[in-house]
Amino acid sequence: MNELALVIEDDLDLSTIFSEALTAAGFKTEAILDGRAAQARLDEVAPYIVILDMHLPYVSGLDLLKQIRTDERHKDALVVICTADARMGEAVTDDADFVLIKPITFTQLRDLTRRLKR
Repeated sequence: MNELALVIEDDLDLSTIFSEALTAAGFKTEAILDGRAAQARLDEVAPYIVILDMHLPYVSGLDLLKQIRTDERHKDALVVICTADARMGEAVTDDADFVLIKPITFTQLRDLTRRLKR
């Protein structure tokens, strides 16, 4: 059974690349382009892994990270922060499982997430 991966990234090109990398790693993938839609989806599903941008429209990645970490349904979810903001990445290191600084390649994300599969 495929494990669910949510790609929460507002850049459509990056969202597509990240989704394809996760699909290649064996995940069932859903792409979400804004923070408000991500909040709603996180209320409905319990993903295995979340690829999370920090700078999103409507609701920030930081707020989403807090939502994930305080919701019991998501206690086992892996969170990979993908951000171009190195300072923001450093600030969330304790709450994220991994922090990747953009640019991130298809191969990097595919290989990392492949290693994280159960």
